[in-house]
Amino acid sequence: MKQKLSKAFLAKLKSVTAKRPKTVIQQILEKGYVTTEELKDLGYEHAPRAARDVRELGIPLETFRVKGANGRAIAAYRFGDFSKADDKISKVKGRTILSSAIKKALVEKFGSKCFVYLQPMEERLLQVDHRIPYEIGGEQDENDIDCYMLLSPSANRAKSWTCEHCPNWERKDSNFCLSCFWAHPENYSHVAGQEQRQIIITFTGDEVEDYNRLIELVGTERAEETIKEMIKEHIK
Repeated sequence: MKQKLSKAFLAKLKSVTAKRPKTVIQQILEKGYVTTEELKDLGYEHAPRAARDVRELGIPLETFRVKGANGRAIAAYRFGDFSKADDKISKVKGRTILSSAIKKALVEKFGSKCFVYLQPMEERLLQVDHRIPYEIGGEQDENDIDCYMLLSPSANRAKSWTCEHCPNWERKDSNFCLSCFWAHPENYSHVAGQEQRQIIITFTGDEVEDYNRLIELVGTERAEETIKEMIKEHIK
């Protein structure tokens, strides 16, 4: 069902020119919402990132569930509370400046590395993210940098996807997130609600050749899963 939009809100939507957020907006304008399946069909494999692009422009989006083509529940997006849009839009420029300040503070405290993969990276490649997703915890203390983390682009995508498919996305319990791997990989008790533990191994420099040898040894089909099983067996 299409939503009734104010002229000011429509003007804001039409001012968006970047391809990815514009595509999301156009799809919602056409039928009232857009699903993760539809975004995938349009070439956006990582739908949560596309939705975040819209939100970062100060345009509120709500996430809800619909039935996908296979009958299972999937995520969908529609415009959120319009009354808060003007306030969010006014903060966009300030948020960009704030993000730069937080990134600098995080790098100074923890070093220029991804918090999840522990991979050293150029500062310009790292992205600042809330430890507790904004959609769950809302605005967090901008003066407390421990509310934020540095992520590589791939870790950020993985976190976004996992959080949106976590049971807590609907419950919105901030305390639940605090003990999750994706919020505090340095000290956690679960991974998106699952009783799991993670060891992430990154191959860099000369180690890449070792990784390539492993791939050749186990074959390319399900290589990463096979390698994980090999390591577990070796530990046993």
